[in-house]
Amino acid sequence: MTRTTPSPYRLAPNLFGIGFGIAGLAQAWSAAADTVAAPAWPSYVLWILAAVVWLVTLVAYLRNVIAQGRLRSEVPNPTTGPFTALAVIVPMLLGIGLAPHARTAGEIVYAVALVLTVLLGGWLTSLWIRSDTELAQWHPGYFLPTVAGGLIAAACSAVLGWTTLSHVMLGYGLICWFVLGSILLLRLFTQPALPPALLPTMAIELAPPVVAGNAWFAVNGGRLDLVAALLAGYAVLMVLVQIGLAGTYRRVPFGPGHWAFAFSYAAAFTNGVHWLAVEHVRGQKALTYLVLAIATLAFAALAARTVVGLVRHDFLPRLPVDPPVHVPRPTG
Repeated sequence: MTRTTPSPYRLAPNLFGIGFGIAGLAQAWSAAADTVAAPAWPSYVLWILAAVVWLVTLVAYLRNVIAQGRLRSEVPNPTTGPFTALAVIVPMLLGIGLAPHARTAGEIVYAVALVLTVLLGGWLTSLWIRSDTELAQWHPGYFLPTVAGGLIAAACSAVLGWTTLSHVMLGYGLICWFVLGSILLLRLFTQPALPPALLPTMAIELAPPVVAGNAWFAVNGGRLDLVAALLAGYAVLMVLVQIGLAGTYRRVPFGPGHWAFAFSYAAAFTNGVHWLAVEHVRGQKALTYLVLAIATLAFAALAARTVVGLVRHDFLPRLPVDPPVHVPRPTG
């Protein structure tokens, strides 16, 4: 009987950020199709790609976690645990991508993923309350289970016409953003710098205002109002912060953590597409295509660098290798 060689890699749940980022770019193209009649086929291709990547990641991740005996410790892990929420958040987006073509199937996928997202968010929140986690261990990935989950669910529910649920999830996401956002900014302002592998998670600081902005446009029917303007104001600040952090990001060795940029920045581009529409900007169509071009080229560069890293075997983190044990030779 042939024994299976254990994998030398440790697959972390931030790998789900790849499918998450692809779904974010698909949303940008879908928004452009709705606002300036951009071709719909790029969004279809991206939704399919996001589903395939999510499924492959899920299978590989679960096999790796089970083989390495991490199944019970993965979610409670103070560093990687928050990223496990992406495994159930991505299917919410996939359900919305599926709904225009198969309404019932899309609703089922979305509803199941929504329930799992809320349950996981609640369990993680209770875990954070009762655990002895140090503030220095926190990072912006803590936004994902409840803030990202809630705000994305608000937008998805509004798209499906589930108005009351969209309001409930908007409140869920916004309040969690206000609470966790203050804690995370305190951590970033007052504690030692994040470890190099977690520095890209600071890109997630951009996500709450732009994802909330996209959700609000979905909830209010794409109208410009005071709430949209308030969210845009904070989004502008976070964009400037990201520009200021560019030098820090350049010093980080490339790895799965860089996919933290993908969804956050894609959501910002999607928010820009909505703003071009609601403001009726002159040259809206040309500017929308420019936004899409920048987003798509940036995604292509990130994907290409990931492929190169996989080919070179330096993209995924390896398990530490135990030093060889020296056995003294017998004497006499």
